[in-house]
Amino acid sequence: MIFAVLQNGARPGRYTLTDSEHGHVWGTCPTVDGLFGNPRRGTYELFGWIPERAELPHWLGSRVWLVPADDALDPWLLEDAESARQFPDSLVLTGLDDYQGPPEAYTGPIRVHNGHEWLGSCREFVRIVPDEQAAPPLVLRNLVPSDRLRVALNKGTRRALDLGEAVLEVRDDHGAPLAEHVLWPKISTWHGPDLVDLELVAASFTPVPEHARPLWERWFTGPPAAEGAWAGLDTRHREAWLHLVRERCHRHPDRPPGHAYVLDGRHITDEPGFYLALGEAVNGPGGYFGGCPDALVDCLRGGFGHTSPATLLWRDASTAREHLSRALTSEGRPLDLLAEALDVLAEGGMHVTLA
Repeated sequence: MIFAVLQNGARPGRYTLTDSEHGHVWGTCPTVDGLFGNPRRGTYELFGWIPERAELPHWLGSRVWLVPADDALDPWLLEDAESARQFPDSLVLTGLDDYQGPPEAYTGPIRVHNGHEWLGSCREFVRIVPDEQAAPPLVLRNLVPSDRLRVALNKGTRRALDLGEAVLEVRDDHGAPLAEHVLWPKISTWHGPDLVDLELVAASFTPVPEHARPLWERWFTGPPAAEGAWAGLDTRHREAWLHLVRERCHRHPDRPPGHAYVLDGRHITDEPGFYLALGEAVNGPGGYFGGCPDALVDCLRGGFGHTSPATLLWRDASTAREHLSRALTSEGRPLDLLAEALDVLAEGGMHVTLA
Protein backbone atom coordinates (compact mmCIF):
# COMPACT_ATOMS: atom_id res chain seq x y z
CA MET A 1 0.00 0.00 0.00
CA ILE A 2 1.32 3.46 -0.94
CA PHE A 3 2.02 5.58 2.13
CA ALA A 4 2.51 9.21 1.15
CA VAL A 5 4.93 11.62 2.82
CA LEU A 6 3.98 15.19 3.61
CA GLN A 7 5.63 17.77 1.40
CA ASN A 8 7.07 19.67 4.38
CA GLY A 9 9.16 16.65 5.33
CA ALA A 10 7.12 15.75 8.41
CA ARG A 11 6.50 12.12 9.32
CA PRO A 12 3.92 10.22 7.23
CA GLY A 13 0.27 10.89 7.97
CA ARG A 14 -1.74 8.63 10.22
CA TYR A 15 -4.66 8.36 7.81
CA THR A 16 -4.91 7.01 4.28
CA LEU A 17 -8.12 7.05 2.25
CA THR A 18 -8.13 4.12 -0.16
CA ASP A 19 -10.55 2.97 -2.86
CA SER A 20 -11.92 -0.43 -1.77
CA GLU A 21 -12.57 -1.88 -5.21
CA HIS A 22 -9.36 -0.99 -7.04
CA GLY A 23 -6.98 -0.34 -4.14
CA HIS A 24 -5.73 3.04 -5.28
CA VAL A 25 -5.00 5.74 -2.72
CA TRP A 26 -7.07 8.92 -2.72
CA GLY A 27 -4.73 10.66 -0.28
CA THR A 28 -2.93 10.67 3.05
CA CYS A 29 -3.16 13.14 5.92
CA PRO A 30 -1.99 13.58 9.54
CA THR A 31 -5.34 14.64 11.07
CA VAL A 32 -9.01 13.78 10.69
CA ASP A 33 -11.66 15.94 12.35
CA GLY A 34 -14.79 14.01 13.25
CA LEU A 35 -13.13 10.63 13.82
CA PHE A 36 -14.10 10.87 17.49
CA GLY A 37 -17.54 11.87 18.65
CA ASN A 38 -20.68 10.76 20.41
CA PRO A 39 -22.75 8.23 18.44
CA ARG A 40 -26.49 8.79 18.32
CA ARG A 41 -28.03 7.18 21.41
CA GLY A 42 -31.49 5.83 22.08
CA THR A 43 -33.38 6.81 25.24
CA TYR A 44 -35.73 4.80 27.44
CA GLU A 45 -37.76 6.10 30.36
CA LEU A 46 -38.70 3.33 32.75
CA PHE A 47 -41.77 4.07 34.91
CA GLY A 48 -42.41 2.45 38.26
CA TRP A 49 -38.69 1.76 38.59
CA ILE A 50 -37.74 -0.54 41.46
CA PRO A 51 -33.92 -0.69 41.79
CA GLU A 52 -31.99 -3.70 43.03
CA ARG A 53 -29.46 -1.39 44.69
CA ALA A 54 -29.74 1.98 46.37
CA GLU A 55 -27.82 3.93 43.74
CA LEU A 56 -26.89 3.08 40.18
CA PRO A 57 -23.56 4.10 38.67
CA HIS A 58 -23.63 6.47 35.70
CA TRP A 59 -22.21 3.83 33.33
CA LEU A 60 -24.25 0.63 33.60
CA GLY A 61 -22.32 -1.64 31.27
CA SER A 62 -21.24 -2.36 27.72
CA ARG A 63 -24.17 -4.76 27.26
CA VAL A 64 -27.37 -4.06 29.19
CA TRP A 65 -30.33 -6.36 28.55
CA LEU A 66 -33.97 -5.34 28.83
CA VAL A 67 -35.98 -8.48 29.54
CA PRO A 68 -39.79 -8.47 29.03
CA ALA A 69 -41.92 -9.99 31.77
CA ASP A 70 -43.64 -12.03 29.04
CA ASP A 71 -41.40 -15.08 28.58
CA ALA A 72 -42.62 -15.46 25.01
CA LEU A 73 -40.83 -12.25 24.03
CA ASP A 74 -37.10 -11.92 23.46
CA PRO A 75 -34.89 -9.52 25.43
CA TRP A 76 -33.13 -6.76 23.57
CA LEU A 77 -29.79 -5.09 23.98
CA LEU A 78 -28.70 -1.59 24.89
CA GLU A 79 -24.95 -1.18 24.37
CA ASP A 80 -22.69 1.20 26.28
CA ALA A 81 -25.66 2.06 28.49
CA GLU A 82 -25.75 5.00 30.88
CA SER A 83 -28.12 6.07 33.63
CA ALA A 84 -29.01 9.55 32.45
CA ARG A 85 -31.43 10.56 35.21
CA GLN A 86 -33.06 8.85 38.16
CA PHE A 87 -36.30 10.10 39.71
CA PRO A 88 -38.24 8.72 42.69
CA ASP A 89 -40.48 6.66 40.38
CA SER A 90 -38.61 6.42 37.09
CA LEU A 91 -35.23 5.94 35.46
CA VAL A 92 -33.92 7.29 32.15
CA LEU A 93 -31.46 5.07 30.27
CA THR A 94 -29.49 5.96 27.16
CA GLY A 95 -27.40 3.72 24.97
CA LEU A 96 -26.83 2.31 21.53
CA ASP A 97 -29.89 0.34 20.46
CA ASP A 98 -29.26 -2.97 18.78
CA TYR A 99 -30.78 -3.53 15.36
CA GLN A 100 -33.78 -5.33 16.83
CA GLY A 101 -35.01 -3.05 19.60
CA PRO A 102 -37.98 -3.85 21.80
CA PRO A 103 -40.68 -6.33 20.70
CA GLU A 104 -43.23 -4.65 18.47
CA ALA A 105 -45.88 -2.68 20.40
CA TYR A 106 -44.59 -3.94 23.76
CA THR A 107 -44.29 -1.31 26.49
CA GLY A 108 -45.04 -3.45 29.54
CA PRO A 109 -42.99 -4.64 32.51
CA ILE A 110 -39.29 -5.36 32.04
CA ARG A 111 -36.32 -6.33 34.18
CA VAL A 112 -32.88 -4.91 33.46
CA HIS A 113 -29.45 -6.50 33.93
CA ASN A 114 -25.92 -5.82 32.71
CA GLY A 115 -24.77 -9.39 32.21
CA HIS A 116 -23.54 -9.69 35.78
CA GLU A 117 -26.29 -8.45 38.10
CA TRP A 118 -29.93 -7.39 38.03
CA LEU A 119 -30.24 -3.63 38.12
CA GLY A 120 -33.98 -3.32 38.66
CA SER A 121 -37.44 -3.58 37.11
CA CYS A 122 -40.29 -1.34 35.96
CA ARG A 123 -44.00 -1.65 35.20
CA GLU A 124 -43.83 0.08 31.79
CA PHE A 125 -41.45 2.05 29.57
CA VAL A 126 -41.36 4.60 26.78
CA ARG A 127 -38.78 4.46 24.03
CA ILE A 128 -37.70 7.86 22.73
CA VAL A 129 -36.23 7.52 19.27
CA PRO A 130 -33.68 10.27 18.53
CA ASP A 131 -34.39 12.59 15.63
CA GLU A 132 -32.73 11.81 12.35
CA GLN A 133 -29.75 14.07 12.03
CA ALA A 134 -27.28 14.52 9.24
CA ALA A 135 -24.03 12.75 10.01
CA PRO A 136 -21.28 15.22 10.92
CA PRO A 137 -18.62 15.44 8.22
CA LEU A 138 -15.18 13.94 8.32
CA VAL A 139 -12.54 16.54 7.48
CA LEU A 140 -9.18 15.23 6.29
CA ARG A 141 -6.75 18.02 7.19
CA ASN A 142 -3.59 18.74 5.17
CA LEU A 143 -4.34 15.88 2.82
CA VAL A 144 -1.71 14.97 0.23
CA PRO A 145 -4.06 14.18 -2.69
CA SER A 146 -3.28 11.57 -5.31
CA ASP A 147 -3.46 12.39 -9.01
CA ARG A 148 -6.80 10.52 -9.18
CA LEU A 149 -8.24 12.73 -6.46
CA ARG A 150 -6.99 15.90 -8.16
CA VAL A 151 -8.75 14.82 -11.35
CA ALA A 152 -11.97 14.24 -9.43
CA LEU A 153 -11.73 17.65 -7.75
CA ASN A 154 -11.02 19.37 -11.04
CA LYS A 155 -14.13 17.77 -12.58
CA GLY A 156 -16.22 18.73 -9.57
CA THR A 157 -19.30 16.83 -10.78
CA ARG A 158 -21.58 14.93 -8.41
CA ARG A 159 -20.45 11.65 -9.92
CA ALA A 160 -16.75 12.51 -9.69
CA LEU A 161 -17.08 13.58 -6.05
CA ASP A 162 -18.83 10.34 -5.04
CA LEU A 163 -15.91 8.11 -4.04
CA GLY A 164 -17.97 4.93 -3.70
CA GLU A 165 -16.77 2.44 -1.13
CA ALA A 166 -13.54 3.54 0.51
CA VAL A 167 -11.49 2.59 3.53
CA LEU A 168 -9.99 5.06 5.98
CA GLU A 169 -6.83 3.28 7.10
CA VAL A 170 -5.42 4.39 10.43
CA ARG A 171 -1.74 3.83 11.20
CA ASP A 172 0.35 4.50 14.26
CA ASP A 173 3.30 6.88 14.25
CA HIS A 174 5.61 4.06 13.10
CA GLY A 175 3.45 3.36 10.04
CA ALA A 176 1.99 0.10 11.38
CA PRO A 177 -1.74 -0.57 10.77
CA LEU A 178 -3.94 0.35 13.73
CA ALA A 179 -7.56 0.34 12.52
CA GLU A 180 -9.79 0.61 9.44
CA HIS A 181 -13.15 2.27 8.83
CA VAL A 182 -15.25 1.42 5.77
CA LEU A 183 -16.94 4.52 4.34
CA TRP A 184 -19.17 5.47 1.45
CA PRO A 185 -17.89 9.06 1.27
CA LYS A 186 -18.99 11.92 -0.90
CA ILE A 187 -16.84 15.04 -1.14
CA SER A 188 -18.79 18.08 -0.02
CA THR A 189 -16.11 20.79 0.03
CA TRP A 190 -12.35 21.18 -0.22
CA HIS A 191 -9.83 23.97 0.31
CA GLY A 192 -6.18 24.44 -0.56
CA PRO A 193 -4.04 24.18 -3.67
CA ASP A 194 -1.43 21.65 -2.55
CA LEU A 195 -2.27 20.22 0.87
CA VAL A 196 -6.05 19.96 0.86
CA ASP A 197 -8.63 20.13 3.64
CA LEU A 198 -11.13 17.61 2.27
CA GLU A 199 -14.62 17.46 3.79
CA LEU A 200 -16.46 14.15 3.38
CA VAL A 201 -20.06 13.21 4.05
CA ALA A 202 -20.11 9.55 5.09
CA ALA A 203 -23.61 8.68 6.29
CA SER A 204 -22.69 5.14 7.36
CA PHE A 205 -19.75 6.17 9.55
CA THR A 206 -20.07 5.81 13.31
CA PRO A 207 -17.54 7.93 15.20
CA VAL A 208 -15.20 6.40 17.74
CA PRO A 209 -16.61 7.23 21.22
CA GLU A 210 -14.96 10.17 22.92
CA HIS A 211 -14.09 8.11 25.99
CA ALA A 212 -11.80 5.99 23.79
CA ARG A 213 -9.76 8.95 22.49
CA PRO A 214 -7.05 8.83 25.23
CA LEU A 215 -6.49 5.13 24.52
CA TRP A 216 -6.12 5.78 20.80
CA GLU A 217 -3.57 8.47 21.58
CA ARG A 218 -1.57 5.90 23.56
CA TRP A 219 -1.73 3.40 20.71
CA PHE A 220 -0.74 6.02 18.12
CA THR A 221 2.73 5.95 19.70
CA GLY A 222 2.88 2.19 19.06
CA PRO A 223 1.63 -1.01 20.70
CA PRO A 224 2.35 -1.55 24.40
CA ALA A 225 5.88 -2.68 25.19
CA ALA A 226 4.89 -4.72 28.23
CA GLU A 227 1.98 -6.94 29.18
CA GLY A 228 -0.80 -5.60 31.40
CA ALA A 229 -0.78 -1.99 30.23
CA TRP A 230 -4.59 -2.23 30.31
CA ALA A 231 -4.79 -3.59 33.87
CA GLY A 232 -5.59 -0.26 35.55
CA LEU A 233 -8.52 0.52 33.24
CA ASP A 234 -12.17 0.12 34.18
CA THR A 235 -14.39 -2.22 32.16
CA ARG A 236 -15.60 0.48 29.77
CA HIS A 237 -12.06 1.43 28.80
CA ARG A 238 -10.93 -2.19 28.70
CA GLU A 239 -13.64 -2.73 26.08
CA ALA A 240 -12.19 0.15 24.07
CA TRP A 241 -8.67 -1.28 24.48
CA LEU A 242 -9.90 -4.71 23.34
CA HIS A 243 -11.49 -3.07 20.31
CA LEU A 244 -8.10 -1.63 19.34
CA VAL A 245 -6.40 -4.99 19.91
CA ARG A 246 -9.01 -6.63 17.69
CA GLU A 247 -8.70 -3.95 15.02
CA ARG A 248 -4.93 -4.23 14.67
CA CYS A 249 -4.73 -7.99 15.02
CA HIS A 250 -2.98 -9.92 12.31
CA ARG A 251 -2.36 -13.58 11.85
CA HIS A 252 0.67 -15.03 13.59
CA PRO A 253 2.79 -18.01 12.54
CA ASP A 254 1.44 -20.97 14.46
CA ARG A 255 3.79 -22.41 17.05
CA PRO A 256 4.43 -26.14 16.90
CA PRO A 257 2.15 -28.46 18.89
CA GLY A 258 2.96 -28.86 22.56
CA HIS A 259 3.74 -25.19 23.23
CA ALA A 260 3.30 -24.10 26.86
CA TYR A 261 1.63 -20.75 27.57
CA VAL A 262 1.40 -18.87 30.87
CA LEU A 263 -1.62 -16.67 31.62
CA ASP A 264 -1.29 -13.88 34.18
CA GLY A 265 -4.71 -13.95 35.82
CA ARG A 266 -4.22 -11.23 38.44
CA HIS A 267 -6.29 -8.64 36.58
CA ILE A 268 -9.07 -10.79 35.09
CA THR A 269 -11.91 -9.06 36.91
CA ASP A 270 -14.21 -8.81 33.87
CA GLU A 271 -14.76 -10.40 30.46
CA PRO A 272 -12.59 -8.01 28.40
CA GLY A 273 -9.83 -8.53 30.96
CA PHE A 274 -9.92 -12.26 30.23
CA TYR A 275 -9.49 -11.80 26.49
CA LEU A 276 -6.79 -9.16 26.92
CA ALA A 277 -4.80 -11.40 29.28
CA LEU A 278 -5.26 -14.44 27.05
CA GLY A 279 -4.19 -12.51 23.95
CA GLU A 280 -0.99 -11.44 25.69
CA ALA A 281 -0.34 -14.98 26.99
CA VAL A 282 -0.43 -16.31 23.45
CA ASN A 283 0.92 -13.41 21.38
CA GLY A 284 2.72 -11.02 23.74
CA PRO A 285 1.98 -7.38 24.69
CA GLY A 286 -1.05 -6.06 22.85
CA GLY A 287 -1.66 -9.50 21.37
CA TYR A 288 -5.01 -10.82 20.19
CA PHE A 289 -6.54 -14.24 20.76
CA GLY A 290 -10.28 -13.73 20.58
CA GLY A 291 -12.73 -11.22 21.96
CA CYS A 292 -15.80 -13.41 22.43
CA PRO A 293 -16.43 -17.19 22.53
CA ASP A 294 -16.96 -17.50 18.75
CA ALA A 295 -13.80 -15.52 17.99
CA LEU A 296 -11.88 -17.66 20.48
CA VAL A 297 -13.04 -20.79 18.64
CA ASP A 298 -11.72 -19.32 15.38
CA CYS A 299 -8.34 -18.50 16.94
CA LEU A 300 -7.99 -22.01 18.33
CA ARG A 301 -8.38 -23.41 14.81
CA GLY A 302 -5.03 -21.91 13.80
CA GLY A 303 -3.54 -18.84 12.22
CA PHE A 304 -3.25 -16.85 15.44
CA GLY A 305 -0.12 -18.30 17.04
CA HIS A 306 -1.59 -21.55 18.37
CA THR A 307 -1.50 -25.18 17.26
CA SER A 308 -3.23 -27.86 19.26
CA PRO A 309 -2.49 -29.58 21.46
CA ALA A 310 -0.96 -27.02 23.80
CA THR A 311 -0.94 -26.25 27.51
CA LEU A 312 -1.90 -23.12 29.42
CA LEU A 313 -0.89 -22.45 33.02
CA TRP A 314 -3.48 -20.01 34.38
CA ARG A 315 -1.97 -18.27 37.37
CA ASP A 316 -4.14 -16.53 40.00
CA ALA A 317 -7.23 -18.23 38.57
CA SER A 318 -9.13 -17.42 41.77
CA THR A 319 -9.57 -13.83 40.54
CA ALA A 320 -11.46 -14.96 37.44
CA ARG A 321 -13.39 -17.51 39.49
CA GLU A 322 -14.59 -14.73 41.77
CA HIS A 323 -15.58 -12.30 39.01
CA LEU A 324 -16.63 -14.46 36.03
CA SER A 325 -18.42 -17.42 37.58
CA ARG A 326 -21.68 -15.62 38.33
CA ALA A 327 -22.76 -13.96 35.10
CA LEU A 328 -26.18 -13.83 33.40
CA THR A 329 -27.40 -14.85 29.95
CA SER A 330 -29.41 -12.35 27.89
CA GLU A 331 -32.60 -13.82 29.39
CA GLY A 332 -31.15 -13.50 32.89
CA ARG A 333 -30.33 -17.13 33.59
CA PRO A 334 -27.14 -17.93 35.54
CA LEU A 335 -24.02 -18.30 33.40
CA ASP A 336 -20.51 -19.33 34.41
CA LEU A 337 -18.23 -17.44 32.01
CA LEU A 338 -15.14 -19.10 33.44
CA ALA A 339 -16.51 -22.58 32.86
CA GLU A 340 -17.61 -21.58 29.36
CA ALA A 341 -14.11 -20.29 28.53
CA LEU A 342 -12.47 -23.44 29.89
CA ASP A 343 -14.79 -25.61 27.79
CA VAL A 344 -13.95 -23.65 24.63
CA LEU A 345 -10.21 -23.88 25.32
CA ALA A 346 -10.42 -27.61 26.02
CA GLU A 347 -12.39 -28.29 22.83
CA GLY A 348 -9.77 -26.31 20.91
CA GLY A 349 -6.94 -28.50 22.19
CA MET A 350 -5.55 -26.23 24.88
CA HIS A 351 -5.17 -28.05 28.19
CA VAL A 352 -5.56 -25.57 31.07
CA THR A 353 -4.10 -25.89 34.55
CA LEU A 354 -5.59 -23.51 37.12
CA ALA A 355 -3.09 -22.31 39.70
